[in-house]
Amino acid sequence: MKIAVASEGRKVSGHFGHCQQFLMFSAENNKIMKEEAVANPGHKPGFLPKFLYEQGVNVIISGGMGGAAVSLFNENDIEVVVGAQGDSKEMAEKYLNNELKSTGSVCHEHSHSDECGSH
Repeated sequence: MKIAVASEGRKVSGHFGHCQQFLMFSAENNKIMKEEAVANPGHKPGFLPKFLYEQGVNVIISGGMGGAAVSLFNENDIEVVVGAQGDSKEMAEKYLNNELKSTGSVCHEHSHSDECGSH
């Protein structure tokens, strides 16, 4: 299983499309075996879900995300978990331990300011 966390440094980003990087965690038997950082190649409509699918991602974790992106991830069988905050690796570990649930915090406006928090 491969988990991508939209990140600013080591912290979960408020919005996946504008994150600095994706921290990728490869896991086996609910344990993280490998971690790598992949720079965000740019925020273009519809691009990042396909990019992460091509990276072999099974789950994307972020603070917030637009509805169109959620739909594109779902079409590619990538689970979306939004509403996460804090340390990226800790969120991946919580997901593996079934302790992280999506809040359904979907952004509806491209400005995001009132729905996704500051970012």
